[in-house]
Amino acid sequence: MQHQQFSPVGSLPTTRPEGRPFDPPQELDRIREASPITRMTYPDGHVGWLVTGHALTRAVLADTRFSSRYELMHFPLPMPGLTELPPAPVGDLTGIDAPEHTRYRKLLTGRFTVRRMRVLTERLEQITAEHLGAMEDHGPSVDLVEAFAHPVPAMMICELLGVPYEDRATFTRHAKALTSSGTSEEGMYAAWNALQEYVHGLVRAKRANPTDDVLSELTASDLSDEEVAGLGAFLLAAGLDTTANMIALGTFALLNHPDQLAALRADPSGVDRAVEELLRYLTITHTNARAALEDVELDGHLIRAGETVTLAVQTANRDPEKFPDPDTLDLSRQATGHLAFGHGIHQCLGQQLARVEMRVALPALFNRFPTLRLAVPADDVPLRHNMNIYGVHRLEVTWGRR
Repeated sequence: MQHQQFSPVGSLPTTRPEGRPFDPPQELDRIREASPITRMTYPDGHVGWLVTGHALTRAVLADTRFSSRYELMHFPLPMPGLTELPPAPVGDLTGIDAPEHTRYRKLLTGRFTVRRMRVLTERLEQITAEHLGAMEDHGPSVDLVEAFAHPVPAMMICELLGVPYEDRATFTRHAKALTSSGTSEEGMYAAWNALQEYVHGLVRAKRANPTDDVLSELTASDLSDEEVAGLGAFLLAAGLDTTANMIALGTFALLNHPDQLAALRADPSGVDRAVEELLRYLTITHTNARAALEDVELDGHLIRAGETVTLAVQTANRDPEKFPDPDTLDLSRQATGHLAFGHGIHQCLGQQLARVEMRVALPALFNRFPTLRLAVPADDVPLRHNMNIYGVHRLEVTWGRR
């Protein structure tokens, strides 16, 4: 086994190039060009690893010798007030391993099939049309995050979980507070506690009077009320912020690449391919991590048990060995094999729902507003720097005659 010796990277690069909001930090590209795996020093002093290449990122994600348990990891970014990560809360599939993960995953997989997502498409089209109509009535300028990108996936989560119509405004208000830049730490805790309390009450109601939704189906399993509520909260957290930011940042990217927007409009049948390319190009879930459960040889390097491996997914999805001319947004590209939804047993459970939402929402938005454009200079769009999910805080857009 070869074991190259080199100085560790001082910290995880996070600064994106000025004026290029869709590109990963350039330092990550330079690291990948030198080696797809390198040593890295973590904020707590731990010396672990950084993986930047596509093939190695995919390999780690697929290898069960690497754990997803939070409490075993060293976090690659500073955590004010925390010295270590706590174990995952009940129902959080991203922070647990088999067999617990397998038990939950099997119960949920049948609720997120391609067939079921197709059934939901008609309702999604109605929700999308309602919000686009409200945008037009409000016009001629809105914050797209507030008016469209956030409420559409929020309503779909309500549909899936079976949140009664009369509760949805309150439910989505608490959900939005969890991801808003304007929410204080105290307000975030209050919103999370309110959501937890609501979901627990909803689970009890579903157990007494089940309806046609995911929570009702889960109450018919062997899960406890706490587990069902935990899974409900996980689905909310995993499916709302991610899709909302893909819709908003995807819109920003298309407005910033008018040739690609024109190509999408010229060939609506290519929307599936376009969505995959946007997922690859933007990679909003930009960083992942795993902890080695045993000694593992990876690309000639010995990863010792207990060491953390940080995965720069955003850079892996820009690896020229996998995707030619990777820094170009090309909606005609076959972006098969991107890692925007992860890979392996933890691959995103709701990926089919996210795809359906993007396939419906983006074309409908541009068809309804063919003159849609930014209402502020691109450099003034506030970006979600240093957040687990990349995107925009606001996206001010306008339409009509120039």
